Amino acid sequence: MPAVAFTDAGGKPHMLSEFRGKYVLLNMWATWCGPCVKELPSLAKLKGEVPDGFTVVAVNVGRSTEAETRGFLAAHSAGALDAYTDRNLAIMRALHVYGLPVSLLIDPKGKIVARADGPAPWDAPASVDYFKALARAPS
Repeated sequence: MPAVAFTDAGGKPHMLSEFRGKYVLLNMWATWCGPCVKELPSLAKLKGEVPDGFTVVAVNVGRSTEAETRGFLAAHSAGALDAYTDRNLAIMRALHVYGLPVSLLIDPKGKIVARADGPAPWDAPASVDYFKALARAPS
């Protein structure tokens, strides 16, 4: 994984390497992106339904401040998603992302194993079952 930082709601920097040891669904979105906003509730529901061994990291890529991101997620994901922001778009450049939303599935060793360009029904029963199976699989 590229060593790029993004910030949490308090402005503290984080890196994807912090999530090693579990599957990560990295979602890049923006407040101005209609399909992204529509997708947020399904990401929140997925995060709540899958046990340890899996997490959703939703990064707002755009000009929003950390406080704006936190408020936006509170309204559109019932506060279930942690508020991460990358105002410099470094994560998009590093991962060659040119449109939104984009989601990357990262395995416990930090390798990208799948990519979804555009919105997806993350809370569909088949999706939830898939991610539950991943979370239970030995890493």
